[in-house]
Amino acid sequence: MDVNAADMNAAEINPALPIAQGGKTIYGAALGILMLEARFPRIPGDMGHAGTWPFPVLYKVVRGASPERVVRQRADGLLDAFLAAADELIRDGADGITTNCGFLALFQQQLAAHCRVPVASSALLQLPLIQALLPPDRQVGIITVDSASLSQDHLAAIGLPADIPIVGTENGREFSRAILGNELTLNVALARADLLQAGQDLQRRYPEVGAVLLECTNMAPYSADLQAALGLPVFDIVNFINWFHAGLRPRRFRYPEA
Repeated sequence: MDVNAADMNAAEINPALPIAQGGKTIYGAALGILMLEARFPRIPGDMGHAGTWPFPVLYKVVRGASPERVVRQRADGLLDAFLAAADELIRDGADGITTNCGFLALFQQQLAAHCRVPVASSALLQLPLIQALLPPDRQVGIITVDSASLSQDHLAAIGLPADIPIVGTENGREFSRAILGNELTLNVALARADLLQAGQDLQRRYPEVGAVLLECTNMAPYSADLQAALGLPVFDIVNFINWFHAGLRPRRFRYPEA
């Protein structure tokens, strides 16, 4: 029996399969991460360590964006470089953008307006939500890599009030020295001790603190230890970006068909 072209087409097309859509270079990685140009070690839990994420990510290094320049020099002259790098990530396939430095809250509005995709520039964006979770007599406290550099401008850029309890790790032995100094080695035990000391300082100086927010993206490896030591909830960039990614790629559930 002869089979005409229409019958062949009908036989070869599986109506249960959707039509695949193009337009990207890379598929399956919804999150794009703008990286500082740095050489210090990135251990598991650091957002610059790809093994931190339970999903694939896209990375783009912003050349010239050293830790010193971004943190202590307010990323001066780097906005265009961050915008261009975000454009590359989006062209490659990212559906959302984040960065690996909390001080880039300064660029939140510019990045969001330029990218036209969701942008989570800083862990500090979580603060209003965390505050809403707490009793009225409790407050969120911030631990940062450099308290002298985390200015009111950084807070105001994302709509945060000026009277937030803040302590830094800059007086410790290892963490800030290695990160801001862009060192080739990191003593993890000493870095952990610096975070614990900063948390204890925060709790002692501000007894009203009911939750801790870690500004620095390199602090997330120590969150569990800090929570255990302080007995307070600890929020960091990793749990924030896991939440962010869940909106970009919601979990698909199987449900009964009608």
